[in-house]
Amino acid sequence: MTAVLQAQGLSRHFGALRAIDNVSLSLAPDRIHAVIGTNGAGKSTLIHLLSGELPPTAGHVRLHGRDITGWSQPRRAQAGIGRSYQRNTIFLPLTVRENCRLAAQARTQRPWQFWQSAQGCRASGERADEVMERAGLTAVADMTAASLSHGQKRQLEVAMCLATSPTVLLLDEPLAGMGAEESERMLELLRRLRQGHAILLVEHDMDAVFAVADDITVMVNGSPIASGLPADVRNNPDVQEAYLGSAH
Repeated sequence: MTAVLQAQGLSRHFGALRAIDNVSLSLAPDRIHAVIGTNGAGKSTLIHLLSGELPPTAGHVRLHGRDITGWSQPRRAQAGIGRSYQRNTIFLPLTVRENCRLAAQARTQRPWQFWQSAQGCRASGERADEVMERAGLTAVADMTAASLSHGQKRQLEVAMCLATSPTVLLLDEPLAGMGAEESERMLELLRRLRQGHAILLVEHDMDAVFAVADDITVMVNGSPIASGLPADVRNNPDVQEAYLGSAH
């Protein structure tokens, strides 16, 4: 299957610290590729490299076969790479709809129409309505982001990613801090988002990872020790010793 996003020999060193060391992986369309590992394994740094937030020390990143290693984060976002963060990056005083509309406008900027009210942009308004429905937020569209539950805030962040019309989603611990009911809602959202996107999922919840991932890469000290189908990863002795433990 043709990869949408590829990392080839990707490394990021901070002095003597090899935060990411010779990582290669491919994100395919309509699949969720989970990256797991203990704290300090390099998972978030990998997302920073793929999204353009950090430049690599070595290696290449390709999007639809095109080398984008030197591209800035805004340029990658415009090209179709959306990402979420471990901490919510939403506008708390604004409503859910306004958050989604602003995200949509970021993708379709019209600086030449400076006289037109941003709220009057029909295209961004329609896109906001579309992603709110897809993320299950239509019922709370007019609530401020500050008044949402933790799980709804995480859903809003994903909705804002969707508003930029990405082909790739880089999701950094979207289930962090959620209870069982909120986690199940997020997992169902991820299952729906699989269609039409190549998804990289960084997550600590192993039950969630094995419930939703099509492919899994396990990292230790900045390097992958295993990559493949969930069943193969689960039964890998090195993975069991380094991360999963005997319970898995």
